[in-house]
Amino acid sequence: MTASKIGQGGDVRLFFPPLVEVEVKALACSLPRENGVPLSRFSSSEIASEAVNRGIVAQVSGVTVWRWLSEDAIRPWNHRSWIFPRDPDFQEKAERVLDLYQGIWEGEELGDDDYVISADEKTSIQARSRKHGVIPPGPGEIMRVEHEYERKGALAYLAALDVRRAKIFGRCEAKSGIKPFDRLVEQVMSQELYHSARRVFWIIDNGSSHRGERSIRRLQEAWPNIVPVHLPVHASWLNQIEVYFSIVQRKVLTPNDFCSLESTADRILQFQERYEEMAEPFEWKFTRHDLARLLAKLSPKPLPTTLAA
Repeated sequence: MTASKIGQGGDVRLFFPPLVEVEVKALACSLPRENGVPLSRFSSSEIASEAVNRGIVAQVSGVTVWRWLSEDAIRPWNHRSWIFPRDPDFQEKAERVLDLYQGIWEGEELGDDDYVISADEKTSIQARSRKHGVIPPGPGEIMRVEHEYERKGALAYLAALDVRRAKIFGRCEAKSGIKPFDRLVEQVMSQELYHSARRVFWIIDNGSSHRGERSIRRLQEAWPNIVPVHLPVHASWLNQIEVYFSIVQRKVLTPNDFCSLESTADRILQFQERYEEMAEPFEWKFTRHDLARLLAKLSPKPLPTTLAA
């Protein structure tokens, strides 16, 4: 399909039939391998070249293709990683957690003596000792961090967040596991409010130290008022402690420059105290209704029916 030239005086530009734009956008919304192209992603110039090779248009520039795609915010050169929900009970498990964030359990409001704890481990935190000291920022200069470093070991940071009080409990351990996690649970549950509470809901993922029915029995034998609530598989984004861990990563561990594991642990725990002094509960806005819309969006779309001529 060819383009026509339109313009006034010396100002001439190509005019492409609407069908060309539609086919080019359809091409941009496909994966290169679906068209036998040995690429992982298309650029605008590669889409233009492929459109010419496939006979969609006689000639077209990458700039023109980019302009067409920008009209519909199509950016095939970008990508992001994600995990598709594969837990058969994903919605049911996720809704229980989202209800707890709203102060609801099994359709009833939580009482004043009910508490919601979000807990997890941040593993493999390395202590990297830079081979040259970090140079602080100055006028017209940003902080400079030496690229080369010596490894001083790694540790795990286990933390529990009281969702409704913004209270943080944390400890650094040599590694994660059942015993370190149980020590975190004891650190929380041995304190008042929680020890004598009616129920303490623990939102946890499916890590090896707190997975399945066996972990529920273990925790409830030690602390009868615990109610373990497991997230769906691959749903750590629903666990509020991960929000706190992201703050720790940005504020404490980046850039990473620690002379020892002890100094790493000290910095983490000192930050925990500092954070708690000014912390407020996270304003969690994602509800079960948002979840339903998301899952509906991810559901396979029905194939279009073919109308008889």
